[in-house]
Amino acid sequence: MLKQPPRGSIPDGPGSYLFKDADGRVIYVGKAKSLRSRVSSYFGRSLPLRTRQMTDSAESVEWIQVANEVEALMLEFSLIQRHRPRFNIRYTDDKSYPYLCVTTLDQWPRAMVMRGRRRKGNRYFGPYGHAYAIRETLDLLLRTFPIRTCTDGKFNRHAKLGKPCLLHHIEKCAGPCVGEIGPGAYAGMVDELLRFLEGDTDWVLERLRREMQEASDRLDYERAARLRDRLTAVGKAVETQQMVGSRREDIDVVGIFDDELEAAVQVFHVRRGRVTGRRGFVVDKAEELTRPELVSRALERLYAEENPMGWPKAVLVPNPPANADLYREWLGELRGSRVEIRVPQRGPKKDLQQTVARNAEESFNRHRLKRTADHNSRARALNELQLHLGLPAAPLRIECYDMSHLSGRDYVGSMVVMEDGLPKPSDYRRFKIRSVAGNDDFAAMEEVLMRRLAAYLEQRGRPVAERDGRFSYPPQLLLVDGGKGQLGVAVRVLEELGLADDIPAAALAKQFEEVFVPGRPEPVRIPRQSEALYMLQRVRDESHRFAVAYHRSVRGKRMTSSALDGIEGLGPVRRTRLIRELGGVRAVQRAELSELEALPWLPDRVAGNVHRALHGVGTIGPK
Repeated sequence: MLKQPPRGSIPDGPGSYLFKDADGRVIYVGKAKSLRSRVSSYFGRSLPLRTRQMTDSAESVEWIQVANEVEALMLEFSLIQRHRPRFNIRYTDDKSYPYLCVTTLDQWPRAMVMRGRRRKGNRYFGPYGHAYAIRETLDLLLRTFPIRTCTDGKFNRHAKLGKPCLLHHIEKCAGPCVGEIGPGAYAGMVDELLRFLEGDTDWVLERLRREMQEASDRLDYERAARLRDRLTAVGKAVETQQMVGSRREDIDVVGIFDDELEAAVQVFHVRRGRVTGRRGFVVDKAEELTRPELVSRALERLYAEENPMGWPKAVLVPNPPANADLYREWLGELRGSRVEIRVPQRGPKKDLQQTVARNAEESFNRHRLKRTADHNSRARALNELQLHLGLPAAPLRIECYDMSHLSGRDYVGSMVVMEDGLPKPSDYRRFKIRSVAGNDDFAAMEEVLMRRLAAYLEQRGRPVAERDGRFSYPPQLLLVDGGKGQLGVAVRVLEELGLADDIPAAALAKQFEEVFVPGRPEPVRIPRQSEALYMLQRVRDESHRFAVAYHRSVRGKRMTSSALDGIEGLGPVRRTRLIRELGGVRAVQRAELSELEALPWLPDRVAGNVHRALHGVGTIGPK
């Protein structure tokens, strides 16, 4: 039970605080201007329902003091991202948005469409609603700004061949791989493209009109026609960016639509008066939030992580955030100059804010329809599993195990986790089998389960503050891929470790999708169309996929090592560089001797050794 710390032991300064449960798991993170005042407020008599649920689940509270409120804000966000506490709000991007990336970190920058993690230092534009919209825009721009779009492997391959690819011949690449353009001119072209993508477009249109007229005056009608086509293409690209303000305006417009449980947030990024990107996410209100607090959380999500669009001069919001001065100070530090946070009252800005709010409402309605169906089916599946398998409670955490090998070689095991009916990849684990010689799935399964459950017992025996969380939590259902034999192994391990009464076990056989449980000679017949069987199939298939992927990785590394190891003069550094530059081990095996000798950093003697070794002659040492 949570005990109130002595009031004098809590510092009267800014910082973040963490509530933890009996297993040492962080269940809530908050920030405060005064830790003493804020933490003490959780021990009052009248608390909101969700706050009371949190304090009832907590066993202890800790705090971290910092120098000021801005540091407390950033620390809180960092701790929430790290621990994912169950009583803090959760964010879900309504989809994975694509960006247009210009890889300014490369010697010869490249333009590409990408999703996912962004690399600090490159330039990003978007996010866009659809990838095809970026590709169409990029295709229109390449005739005017012909920077490369090829991969590094293709670039290096054509550089070695001394011949450009098709894109150069159709005037969509300047040909830096074969020296058709120098570094200075190429860098200038990249800067012009970045300037255009930032919204500064008039100068491009004016330059193309002037050059087209000059070519026409010289009677160079072929060049004038090409410039006319480029002008048309650039004009189409400009039209895709909606004009919503003056050329000096760099603003982000936030719209929110919510109910008691969730909220949808939509953001339009306006740069130089044009809408250059948009994004959206859904907030799961696991904690009590007023509307100003919801706006504050939305701002944290938008700007606490790396922001590829850059920080705006102003943020238009539907309501002032809680502690607005704190967020102005924080954004000002990020931007390096003053940032306004305000609610538009009238005129075009008000109209734009309402448009974004309508987008948020549409996003919320789509999400609610999907979430209702998903949540109901998951709840139904968990309840059916409890009923069919005779479990003491609905299995909110399911762990599934599978093995993978090839004729007893490269033996590996996998553990995948499903919490509340959803995969939890952060808790997935891979095991390289250590003690099994040959093909023995039972022994391999026993080793994996013994290692995982012994790690859980070790964690359970530590003080709460010292648990690292890797194997701290037991499953409510331990599922193995297989039949009675695999189930017998699982039961034996559980009994040996004294966990048979705490952790239920089951096995799902591939043939006929039969489910075996301890104490029943016949399989449990779960209806074929039930949500419960579908959930078991999903977690079993995921464990199989994860095990096979790891096995292929281990086998690939071994085969790579065996193919290129032991060649005279080819050490680890040269081997890695050779594989990278030629595009893989198979590419090295297919390479001709002349291609290997053309590599300026690889001595001809070593190139000959590699070629002879990979073509069946064997490793040749120095003569």
